[in-house]
Amino acid sequence: MEESGTRSARLLTVSVWGVGVLLCLSLVQALAGWHDEVGSPVNDLIRLPVTVLTAVLGLWLVLRGGLARQERRAWVLLEVAFVAQVLAHGASLFGKIQPGGEHPYPSPADYLYAVAIPVTVAGLLLLPAARRSSAERLKLLIDSFIVVAGACMAIWYLEIAPVVQMAGADLELIIFSAAVPILDLLLLFALILLILRRPDIGVAIGLLAGSMALKVIADSTYTIAYVQFGVAFGQGSWPYLLWAAGDLLALLAVHRRLRQDYHPHGERRSRRRISWLPYVAVALADGLLAYVGRHQSLYALGGMIAGAIVLTTLVIARQMLAQRENRRLAVVDPLTGLANRALLTERLDDMTRQPLRPGRHSAVLLIDLDRFKPINDAYGHEAGDAVLRAVATSLRSVIRSGDTAGRLGGDEFAVVLPHLPTRAAAESVAQRLVEALRTPVIFGELVLGVEASVGVAFRDESITNTEQLMKNADIAMYAVKRAGRGAYLVYTPELDIRTRDLELRRAVDNNELVVDFQPIIDLASGAPVGAEALVRWNHPTRGLLMPGAFIELAEETGAIVPIGEWVLRESCRQAVTWRAGNPDPETLWLSVNLSARQVVQPRLLETIRGILDETGFPADRLVLELTESVILQPDEQTVARLNALRDLGIGIAVDDFGTGYAALSYLSTLPVTVMKIDRTFVAAIETDPDAYAVTEALVRLAKAYKLRVTAEGIETAGQSRRLTDMGCDFGQGYFYARPMPGAALAELLGTRHHSRLTGHHRPGAQP
Repeated sequence: MEESGTRSARLLTVSVWGVGVLLCLSLVQALAGWHDEVGSPVNDLIRLPVTVLTAVLGLWLVLRGGLARQERRAWVLLEVAFVAQVLAHGASLFGKIQPGGEHPYPSPADYLYAVAIPVTVAGLLLLPAARRSSAERLKLLIDSFIVVAGACMAIWYLEIAPVVQMAGADLELIIFSAAVPILDLLLLFALILLILRRPDIGVAIGLLAGSMALKVIADSTYTIAYVQFGVAFGQGSWPYLLWAAGDLLALLAVHRRLRQDYHPHGERRSRRRISWLPYVAVALADGLLAYVGRHQSLYALGGMIAGAIVLTTLVIARQMLAQRENRRLAVVDPLTGLANRALLTERLDDMTRQPLRPGRHSAVLLIDLDRFKPINDAYGHEAGDAVLRAVATSLRSVIRSGDTAGRLGGDEFAVVLPHLPTRAAAESVAQRLVEALRTPVIFGELVLGVEASVGVAFRDESITNTEQLMKNADIAMYAVKRAGRGAYLVYTPELDIRTRDLELRRAVDNNELVVDFQPIIDLASGAPVGAEALVRWNHPTRGLLMPGAFIELAEETGAIVPIGEWVLRESCRQAVTWRAGNPDPETLWLSVNLSARQVVQPRLLETIRGILDETGFPADRLVLELTESVILQPDEQTVARLNALRDLGIGIAVDDFGTGYAALSYLSTLPVTVMKIDRTFVAAIETDPDAYAVTEALVRLAKAYKLRVTAEGIETAGQSRRLTDMGCDFGQGYFYARPMPGAALAELLGTRHHSRLTGHHRPGAQP
């Protein structure tokens, strides 16, 4: 089917251009000077096949379906005009080959040509255009009347008035000769209205408009030459060439419209600025007045004409200045003087439409002010406005002359950077922006400081529209905010939270996650008593990723829930294996992190119970580690879930205790069994008496609440001894062992059970 359509399209194209080649004979006719009896029928013989094929293709276009109702009505009328032109050429040819030669003017062929004009006008007016408001439609109508009025003055002076005043002419000749320019005026009105209604003209409509314009020009020049200068153009002269070219453009217009079925995406549109047409018409009308009144006295008609020209010039100048000011108000942010959202969108659209070229880059910078809202709330809108104006000044000082800086709204700005030599140039602008926006703003006696988070997005092959480019810049900007603000970041697919969320969830399905275990040591005996499960991501392209590279994002997106379930299931499964190879498995426990997102899941208890039943791991040997955020603000449902877990025998640990906003009262009201002291406290206990005192206080606090204490991040023998002296129960860290795969842990537990892991192990060494 597709091959047949392509073949038909090619055959159609060959036919069109084959018939079009016949029109070259018109040029031959003009050069050869066939203006007599030989040349008279040649013109119709040349043009008749073109108009016949135009009518045939027009009929095919109307009958084949696929056109919208309004467009189909328009093409039906245009097809009637095409048929009328075929009949006109046929009648003309028939009259010329009859004995006695041509019919007198106006002939039946002339009447058929004339009938085709109002039908064409109706067809052009019915062609669909963009939706507009009533005010816009009225403006377009007025602009069209201005153009037609200017043309009417010229046609009246040059054509109609001389025709009407022809001495001794037949009444029919006068009426018909005056009617043709009037019909041309109607055709001109339809053309101007069509162009003004459709500033983005498709190729087919553009060809059709060009065809009508050539015919209007040919009609006018033929008549003006005769009535003004007494010159009668013969067959093969240049007005006939214009009529023939108009026929060819009409044929190409129908052909192009038909081809859209075969190449629906090949219709390119060219944006044309046609708002100057009314002014051109006024200028031509005034020029004609000046020409007509050139012999009049300055004290009579000449002075009036000069005044009219001056007045019109002033009105046009005022209108153009008003349009420029309206344009400025429409695209400029009134507070900062920068481009507004509308102009930024226009510039971005222009940039994304440009073809990609080697060695040329383009980018958009999305800027959001940090700490602006507190300034606005504390010191008022005047202070906020002063900051925004200062930001605008900083933006202007950094960008190039061809760049566009604008305010999107509130405290959000954007910079459009087209035609960059390198990507590094955009990053240089972003860095200068970050540094410039750190400059304090003086407002009265206040010194106001803001910073900016800047997201940079480059246009590449994957970017097809403005929305995608701005979305990428927005993703990069919010990544900066999550990372600490006051910097810039270039968009990469890894920054896209939704993409990474899907990637994280696929990692669970694709078994890309792995679990390592870090032994937990009894500080008094040096024996391993358990292990903490630590997840890693074996990324297919980025390699092995530590939790810091993805856990925060997983928490933010909710992917931590399936990840957490997988880690618990896999940890329990492996723990059953290494417990089975241990002489005293009841002394070993497994510690697994439980995220805040998991804690609030309604089916948390059923999920954990199902995993324990599935793997066979004993509940009383499992410890779930919670962050302080869960402990600090527990609701009734959370407390109920934790108590239910504790009833199963599962231990509850507070992870990284002391690093957040600890609430001591919850240590007694919640079923907590273990307190884990963060590594930041342990790191300085050998050298800092204050750190030692705080850590010892935490240990004593835990003992007061009858909690077991585990210290994290032990890296030296001295730290281990001091923690033991404080009464800390357990510890983990590189001094004892690094995190290791489950098989290595099983081997360690089998060979080191009930043996001391003491200072003869070097910090960081894996026993």
